[in-house]
This record gives sequence, C-alpha cells and structure tokens, in this order.
Amino acid sequence: MLDYDEKRNYIRMEIDCEVTYRLANSDELHRGHCSSISGAGVSFTATQAFDAGKAMEINVLTKNALTPPMTAFIEVVRSSQNEDGSYEIAASIKSIKGN
Repeated sequence: MLDYDEKRNYIRMEIDCEVTYRLANSDELHRGHCSSISGAGVSFTATQAFDAGKAMEINVLTKNALTPPMTAFIEVVRSSQNEDGSYEIAASIKSIKGN
C-alpha cells in the first residue's frame, strides 16, 4: 500500500493540455501548456515570466469530452525559468468564469 500524506487542501491533477492566457485588461492572447491543476491553483508554461501578484485570465483547453474546458481568473504566485527558455507559471485560482 502506498503511504502518501497530501498536504494540500485540493489534490493536484497532472494534465497535458493547451491553454490560452492573457493579462487582466489586455486583449493580447498567448498560448501555453498546462501541466497541473487543482481546485485552488494551476501550473502552466509561458514564453515569458510574470511578476507575483499579476492578475490573468486562463482558458484550459482539454483534449477529451469527459473534462470540460475551463476559464478562470488567476493570480501569479511565482515564475521560474525552464531549461528550454520557457517559464513555469504557478498561479492561484481566484474564480471560475461561468458560461
């Protein structure tokens, strides 16, 4: 049996899907790749770093019909540069946008 003690309030799910994102109050849309998501946060790659506290909108574009797409308003927690020059963005989900 696996002995695993989850410290988070929400379990993180590893996913592999495309995202679009934009800064709040901007119409400039960018594309990235989502690597994990939970009820409280999201992690995705971007072409640039963003300062902690930046408000953004993200659209998670899922690959299958079982998981619906999601649009959320997020706040950047941290950015770290990957070896390939992209940036890993960790953000907290502030609210989910309804349809």
